Amino acid sequence: MAVSVREVAVAAGVSVGTVSNVLNRPEKVSDAVRRRVLAAIDELGFVRNDAARQLRAGRSLSIGLLVLDIRNPFFAEVARGAEERAEAHGMSVLVANSDEKQEREATHLDLFEQQRVAGVLVTPVADASPRLSNMTGRGIPSVLVDRESHDPRFASVAVDDVMGGRLAAEHLLAAGRRRLAFVGGPAGIRQVADRLQGAQDAAARHGVTIEVIATEALSVEEGRRAGKRILERSPDDRPDAVFAANDLLALGVMQSLVMTGDARVPTDIALIGYDDIDFAAAAVIPLSSIRQPAALIGSTAVDLLLAGETRRDEHVLFEPELVARASTLGI
Repeated sequence: MAVSVREVAVAAGVSVGTVSNVLNRPEKVSDAVRRRVLAAIDELGFVRNDAARQLRAGRSLSIGLLVLDIRNPFFAEVARGAEERAEAHGMSVLVANSDEKQEREATHLDLFEQQRVAGVLVTPVADASPRLSNMTGRGIPSVLVDRESHDPRFASVAVDDVMGGRLAAEHLLAAGRRRLAFVGGPAGIRQVADRLQGAQDAAARHGVTIEVIATEALSVEEGRRAGKRILERSPDDRPDAVFAANDLLALGVMQSLVMTGDARVPTDIALIGYDDIDFAAAAVIPLSSIRQPAALIGSTAVDLLLAGETRRDEHVLFEPELVARASTLGI
Protein backbone atom coordinates (compact mmCIF):
# COMPACT_ATOMS: atom_id res chain seq x y z
CA MET A 1 0.00 0.00 0.00
CA ALA A 2 1.27 3.50 -0.87
CA VAL A 3 2.66 5.59 1.98
CA SER A 4 0.71 8.82 2.57
CA VAL A 5 1.97 12.32 3.33
CA ARG A 6 0.26 12.05 6.73
CA GLU A 7 2.31 8.95 7.61
CA VAL A 8 5.49 10.80 6.68
CA ALA A 9 4.43 13.72 8.88
CA VAL A 10 3.80 11.42 11.86
CA ALA A 11 7.16 9.67 11.43
CA ALA A 12 9.02 12.99 11.21
CA GLY A 13 7.05 14.61 14.05
CA VAL A 14 5.88 17.52 11.89
CA SER A 15 2.62 18.71 10.32
CA VAL A 16 1.32 17.65 6.93
CA GLY A 17 1.87 21.23 5.77
CA THR A 18 5.54 21.03 6.69
CA VAL A 19 5.96 17.86 4.62
CA SER A 20 4.26 19.65 1.72
CA ASN A 21 6.68 22.56 2.07
CA VAL A 22 9.66 20.20 2.02
CA LEU A 23 8.37 18.65 -1.22
CA ASN A 24 7.27 21.85 -2.96
CA ARG A 25 8.81 24.87 -1.20
CA PRO A 26 11.95 23.63 0.63
CA GLU A 27 13.24 27.16 1.12
CA LYS A 28 10.47 27.71 3.69
CA VAL A 29 11.77 24.93 5.96
CA SER A 30 14.87 24.89 8.19
CA ASP A 31 17.71 22.55 7.26
CA ALA A 32 17.17 20.44 10.39
CA VAL A 33 13.46 19.91 9.75
CA ARG A 34 14.06 19.25 6.08
CA ARG A 35 16.62 16.55 6.87
CA ARG A 36 14.20 14.93 9.33
CA VAL A 37 11.38 14.84 6.80
CA LEU A 38 13.63 13.51 4.02
CA ALA A 39 14.87 10.78 6.37
CA ALA A 40 11.26 9.74 7.07
CA ILE A 41 10.54 9.72 3.33
CA ASP A 42 13.51 7.41 2.72
CA GLU A 43 12.65 5.12 5.64
CA LEU A 44 8.97 4.74 4.66
CA GLY A 45 9.59 4.59 0.89
CA PHE A 46 7.23 7.46 0.17
CA VAL A 47 6.70 8.32 -3.52
CA ARG A 48 4.96 11.57 -4.32
CA ASN A 49 1.85 11.37 -6.54
CA ASP A 50 2.53 14.02 -9.14
CA ALA A 51 -0.63 13.17 -11.07
CA ALA A 52 -2.82 13.85 -8.05
CA ARG A 53 -0.87 17.01 -7.26
CA GLN A 54 -1.35 18.32 -10.79
CA LEU A 55 -5.07 17.55 -10.72
CA ARG A 56 -5.48 19.42 -7.43
CA ALA A 57 -3.62 22.37 -8.94
CA GLY A 58 -5.81 22.20 -12.04
CA ARG A 59 -2.83 21.83 -14.40
CA SER A 60 -0.79 19.06 -15.94
CA LEU A 61 2.72 18.45 -17.18
CA SER A 62 1.42 16.36 -20.07
CA ILE A 63 0.38 17.29 -23.61
CA GLY A 64 -1.92 15.07 -25.67
CA LEU A 65 -0.96 14.33 -29.28
CA LEU A 66 -3.62 12.68 -31.46
CA VAL A 67 -2.51 11.58 -34.94
CA LEU A 68 -4.25 9.93 -37.88
CA ASP A 69 -2.07 6.83 -38.12
CA ILE A 70 0.86 6.11 -35.81
CA ARG A 71 2.02 3.41 -38.25
CA ASN A 72 2.94 6.17 -40.67
CA PRO A 73 6.58 7.16 -39.99
CA PHE A 74 5.66 10.76 -40.79
CA PHE A 75 3.55 10.98 -37.64
CA ALA A 76 6.21 9.17 -35.61
CA GLU A 77 8.61 11.94 -36.64
CA VAL A 78 6.04 14.61 -35.74
CA ALA A 79 5.75 12.98 -32.30
CA ARG A 80 9.53 12.97 -31.90
CA GLY A 81 9.72 16.69 -32.61
CA ALA A 82 6.89 17.38 -30.16
CA GLU A 83 8.47 15.23 -27.43
CA GLU A 84 11.85 16.93 -27.74
CA ARG A 85 10.35 20.40 -27.44
CA ALA A 86 8.01 19.40 -24.59
CA GLU A 87 10.90 17.81 -22.69
CA ALA A 88 12.78 21.10 -22.87
CA HIS A 89 9.85 22.59 -20.90
CA GLY A 90 9.80 19.76 -18.35
CA MET A 91 6.70 18.20 -19.93
CA SER A 92 5.80 14.91 -21.58
CA VAL A 93 3.68 13.97 -24.60
CA LEU A 94 0.91 11.34 -24.53
CA VAL A 95 0.51 9.95 -28.05
CA ALA A 96 -2.79 8.48 -29.29
CA ASN A 97 -3.86 7.11 -32.66
CA SER A 98 -7.27 7.78 -34.24
CA ASP A 99 -6.60 5.27 -37.03
CA GLU A 100 -8.46 7.70 -39.33
CA LYS A 101 -11.71 6.94 -37.45
CA GLN A 102 -13.86 9.69 -35.93
CA GLU A 103 -15.16 7.46 -33.12
CA ARG A 104 -11.60 6.66 -32.00
CA GLU A 105 -10.74 10.35 -32.22
CA ALA A 106 -13.66 11.18 -29.90
CA THR A 107 -12.64 8.46 -27.43
CA HIS A 108 -9.06 9.71 -27.19
CA LEU A 109 -10.15 13.32 -26.79
CA ASP A 110 -12.37 12.17 -23.90
CA LEU A 111 -9.40 10.43 -22.28
CA PHE A 112 -7.16 13.48 -22.72
CA GLU A 113 -9.80 15.64 -21.07
CA GLN A 114 -10.16 13.19 -18.19
CA GLN A 115 -6.40 13.38 -17.69
CA ARG A 116 -6.64 17.18 -17.71
CA VAL A 117 -3.72 17.49 -20.09
CA ALA A 118 -2.20 20.94 -20.49
CA GLY A 119 -3.39 21.00 -24.10
CA VAL A 120 -4.00 18.90 -27.18
CA LEU A 121 -2.15 18.68 -30.49
CA VAL A 122 -4.49 17.02 -32.96
CA THR A 123 -4.63 16.01 -36.60
CA PRO A 124 -8.42 15.69 -36.92
CA VAL A 125 -10.08 13.08 -39.10
CA ALA A 126 -12.73 15.59 -40.18
CA ASP A 127 -14.06 18.77 -38.61
CA ALA A 128 -13.48 18.49 -34.87
CA SER A 129 -13.94 22.23 -34.24
CA PRO A 130 -17.06 22.03 -32.01
CA ARG A 131 -15.48 19.45 -29.72
CA LEU A 132 -12.12 21.24 -29.55
CA SER A 133 -13.87 24.55 -28.90
CA ASN A 134 -15.70 23.01 -25.93
CA MET A 135 -12.42 21.67 -24.57
CA THR A 136 -10.81 25.11 -24.92
CA GLY A 137 -13.70 26.59 -22.95
CA ARG A 138 -12.93 24.08 -20.19
CA GLY A 139 -9.28 25.11 -20.05
CA ILE A 140 -7.70 22.63 -22.49
CA PRO A 141 -6.46 24.52 -25.56
CA SER A 142 -5.81 22.86 -28.92
CA VAL A 143 -3.41 23.26 -31.82
CA LEU A 144 -4.18 21.66 -35.18
CA VAL A 145 -1.23 19.69 -36.52
CA ASP A 146 -0.64 18.93 -40.20
CA ARG A 147 -3.90 20.74 -40.86
CA GLU A 148 -4.14 24.37 -41.93
CA SER A 149 -6.80 26.35 -40.11
CA HIS A 150 -8.11 29.88 -40.40
CA ASP A 151 -10.24 29.52 -37.28
CA PRO A 152 -9.14 32.14 -34.70
CA ARG A 153 -10.02 29.72 -31.90
CA PHE A 154 -7.17 27.36 -32.76
CA ALA A 155 -3.57 27.88 -33.75
CA SER A 156 -2.31 25.53 -36.45
CA VAL A 157 0.88 24.30 -38.04
CA ALA A 158 0.93 22.56 -41.39
CA VAL A 159 2.52 22.28 -44.80
CA ASP A 160 0.97 23.85 -47.89
CA ASP A 161 -0.52 20.63 -49.28
CA VAL A 162 -2.06 22.34 -52.31
CA MET A 163 1.43 23.50 -53.24
CA GLY A 164 2.75 19.99 -52.56
CA GLY A 165 0.20 18.43 -54.91
CA ARG A 166 1.10 21.00 -57.54
CA LEU A 167 4.82 20.20 -57.21
CA ALA A 168 4.15 16.47 -57.64
CA ALA A 169 1.99 16.88 -60.75
CA GLU A 170 4.32 19.44 -62.34
CA HIS A 171 7.25 17.07 -61.85
CA LEU A 172 5.39 14.24 -63.60
CA LEU A 173 4.22 16.53 -66.41
CA ALA A 174 7.76 17.87 -66.92
CA ALA A 175 8.88 14.26 -67.41
CA GLY A 176 6.46 13.99 -70.34
CA ARG A 177 3.71 12.05 -68.54
CA ARG A 178 0.16 12.78 -69.59
CA ARG A 179 -2.03 9.97 -68.22
CA LEU A 180 -1.87 10.90 -64.55
CA ALA A 181 -3.63 9.09 -61.72
CA PHE A 182 -4.03 10.14 -58.09
CA VAL A 183 -4.17 7.33 -55.53
CA GLY A 184 -5.57 8.32 -52.14
CA GLY A 185 -8.42 8.53 -49.67
CA PRO A 186 -10.63 8.83 -47.79
CA ALA A 187 -11.52 12.07 -49.57
CA GLY A 188 -12.83 13.52 -46.28
CA ILE A 189 -9.28 13.83 -44.95
CA ARG A 190 -8.31 17.42 -45.64
CA GLN A 191 -4.71 16.65 -46.57
CA VAL A 192 -5.84 14.18 -49.24
CA ALA A 193 -8.27 16.69 -50.73
CA ASP A 194 -5.70 19.50 -50.75
CA ARG A 195 -3.00 17.38 -52.40
CA LEU A 196 -5.43 16.28 -55.08
CA GLN A 197 -6.57 19.86 -55.62
CA GLY A 198 -3.01 21.06 -56.15
CA ALA A 199 -2.32 18.26 -58.64
CA GLN A 200 -5.54 19.01 -60.53
CA ASP A 201 -4.69 22.70 -60.71
CA ALA A 202 -1.28 21.93 -62.23
CA ALA A 203 -2.70 19.38 -64.67
CA ALA A 204 -5.45 21.73 -65.84
CA ARG A 205 -2.87 24.29 -66.91
CA HIS A 206 -1.48 21.64 -69.27
CA GLY A 207 -4.88 20.55 -70.53
CA VAL A 208 -4.59 17.24 -68.65
CA THR A 209 -7.11 15.58 -66.36
CA ILE A 210 -6.21 13.37 -63.41
CA GLU A 211 -7.90 10.05 -62.79
CA VAL A 212 -8.71 9.42 -59.13
CA ILE A 213 -8.19 5.92 -57.76
CA ALA A 214 -9.85 6.07 -54.35
CA THR A 215 -8.56 4.17 -51.32
CA GLU A 216 -10.16 3.48 -47.97
CA ALA A 217 -7.03 4.34 -45.99
CA LEU A 218 -3.55 5.80 -46.39
CA SER A 219 -1.74 2.49 -45.97
CA VAL A 220 0.63 0.14 -47.78
CA GLU A 221 -2.14 -2.46 -48.04
CA GLU A 222 -4.46 -0.01 -49.78
CA GLY A 223 -1.61 0.98 -52.09
CA ARG A 224 -1.12 -2.65 -53.08
CA ARG A 225 -4.83 -2.95 -53.84
CA ALA A 226 -4.72 0.19 -55.97
CA GLY A 227 -1.68 -1.15 -57.83
CA LYS A 228 -3.49 -4.42 -58.48
CA ARG A 229 -6.48 -2.54 -59.92
CA ILE A 230 -4.15 -0.65 -62.27
CA LEU A 231 -2.54 -3.89 -63.46
CA GLU A 232 -5.92 -5.46 -64.18
CA ARG A 233 -6.31 -2.96 -67.01
CA SER A 234 -4.69 -3.28 -70.43
CA PRO A 235 -1.31 -1.50 -70.80
CA ASP A 236 -2.84 1.11 -73.12
CA ASP A 237 -5.51 1.92 -70.55
CA ARG A 238 -3.17 2.32 -67.59
CA PRO A 239 -1.87 5.65 -66.27
CA ASP A 240 1.72 6.45 -67.17
CA ALA A 241 2.24 8.24 -63.85
CA VAL A 242 0.84 7.87 -60.33
CA PHE A 243 0.83 10.48 -57.59
CA ALA A 244 0.03 8.81 -54.26
CA ALA A 245 -1.37 10.83 -51.35
CA ASN A 246 1.42 9.56 -49.08
CA ASP A 247 4.54 7.41 -49.23
CA LEU A 248 2.89 4.34 -47.69
CA LEU A 249 0.38 4.22 -50.52
CA ALA A 250 3.13 4.81 -53.07
CA LEU A 251 5.23 1.98 -51.66
CA GLY A 252 2.22 -0.33 -51.82
CA VAL A 253 1.62 0.58 -55.46
CA MET A 254 5.30 -0.03 -56.18
CA GLN A 255 5.17 -3.46 -54.56
CA SER A 256 2.28 -4.50 -56.81
CA LEU A 257 4.02 -3.26 -59.93
CA VAL A 258 7.47 -4.69 -59.13
CA MET A 259 6.33 -8.07 -57.82
CA THR A 260 4.32 -8.92 -60.94
CA GLY A 261 6.74 -7.42 -63.42
CA ASP A 262 3.79 -6.40 -65.60
CA ALA A 263 4.74 -2.72 -65.44
CA ARG A 264 8.16 -1.16 -65.02
CA VAL A 265 8.84 1.79 -62.71
CA PRO A 266 9.42 4.41 -64.02
CA THR A 267 9.60 3.31 -67.68
CA ASP A 268 5.92 2.36 -67.90
CA ILE A 269 4.57 4.09 -64.80
CA ALA A 270 6.35 6.90 -62.96
CA LEU A 271 5.54 7.04 -59.25
CA ILE A 272 5.74 9.79 -56.64
CA GLY A 273 4.59 9.84 -53.02
CA TYR A 274 4.24 12.39 -50.23
CA ASP A 275 5.98 12.88 -46.83
CA ASP A 276 9.48 11.62 -47.76
CA ILE A 277 9.65 9.09 -44.94
CA ASP A 278 12.95 7.21 -44.44
CA PHE A 279 11.63 4.17 -46.30
CA ALA A 280 11.18 6.25 -49.46
CA ALA A 281 14.89 6.54 -50.15
CA ALA A 282 15.47 2.92 -49.08
CA ALA A 283 12.87 1.38 -51.43
CA VAL A 284 14.01 -1.15 -54.04
CA ILE A 285 13.40 1.65 -56.54
CA PRO A 286 14.09 4.85 -54.56
CA LEU A 287 10.82 6.73 -54.34
CA SER A 288 10.36 10.34 -55.41
CA SER A 289 8.37 12.23 -52.80
CA ILE A 290 7.18 15.59 -51.51
CA ARG A 291 9.06 16.30 -48.29
CA GLN A 292 7.45 17.75 -45.17
CA PRO A 293 9.49 18.97 -42.16
CA ALA A 294 7.80 16.49 -39.80
CA ALA A 295 9.86 17.05 -36.63
CA LEU A 296 9.67 20.82 -37.08
CA ILE A 297 5.89 20.58 -37.38
CA GLY A 298 5.77 18.76 -34.03
CA SER A 299 8.08 21.15 -32.19
CA THR A 300 6.35 24.23 -33.60
CA ALA A 301 2.97 22.88 -32.49
CA VAL A 302 4.25 22.61 -28.91
CA ASP A 303 5.59 26.19 -29.11
CA LEU A 304 2.19 27.46 -30.25
CA LEU A 305 0.37 25.55 -27.52
CA LEU A 306 2.61 26.70 -24.68
CA ALA A 307 2.56 30.32 -25.88
CA GLY A 308 -1.13 30.41 -24.96
CA GLU A 309 -3.24 33.41 -25.88
CA THR A 310 -0.28 35.31 -27.39
CA ARG A 311 -0.19 32.89 -30.35
CA ARG A 312 -3.70 31.44 -30.20
CA ASP A 313 -4.68 32.79 -33.64
CA GLU A 314 -1.33 32.06 -35.33
CA HIS A 315 -1.26 29.72 -38.33
CA VAL A 316 2.18 28.51 -39.38
CA LEU A 317 2.40 27.17 -42.93
CA PHE A 318 5.61 25.55 -44.17
CA GLU A 319 6.45 25.00 -47.83
CA PRO A 320 6.95 21.43 -49.08
CA GLU A 321 9.96 20.34 -51.13
CA LEU A 322 10.22 18.04 -54.15
CA VAL A 323 12.70 15.17 -53.71
CA ALA A 324 13.17 13.46 -57.10
CA ARG A 325 14.52 9.92 -57.16
CA ALA A 326 14.62 6.88 -59.46
CA SER A 327 10.86 6.18 -59.40
CA THR A 328 10.33 9.18 -61.65
CA LEU A 329 13.80 9.86 -63.06
CA GLY A 330 14.97 6.34 -63.92
CA ILE A 331 17.95 4.49 -62.46
